[in-house]
Amino acid sequence: MTPATVSPPWAYTLQLPQDPRGPGIARATLRTVLVVHGIGDLVETAELVASELVTNAYRHSSGPYSLRLRGAGRNRVRVGVWDSNPEIPAPFCGGETREPGALDEGGRGLRLVRQCADSWGAYPVRGGLPGQGGKVLWVECTWKPDCRWGELP
Repeated sequence: MTPATVSPPWAYTLQLPQDPRGPGIARATLRTVLVVHGIGDLVETAELVASELVTNAYRHSSGPYSLRLRGAGRNRVRVGVWDSNPEIPAPFCGGETREPGALDEGGRGLRLVRQCADSWGAYPVRGGLPGQGGKVLWVECTWKPDCRWGELP
């Protein structure tokens, strides 16, 4: 009789400075982590989600931020991003969002994140020292063949 093997839970946190190269580093790290853990099928979906969240953290906060990755079950990953800006965007707190116009340059990213995610949420982070507060936006996703970079509506 062969003993059953159980994969231990895994988690990674990547601290990123306020630097325009941060989102690219986060995407490369995410790809490596998912392949190492045997869930390379999730790379395209998770990369889309992480790219949007990390880029927003870089653009809308003034300090460092972090990418948090955690195995969330078989063929499932939780992607979280912490930043020091305490404002939770409307798509993550149930608030009303306006539909972006055809010529608007922004306003679509978090909608795409929610379209690709199986579940999502946000929570405030309280800190006693400056730079320790902020928020975490998180999503959980599984591989979805209809959610790919070049094929999104």
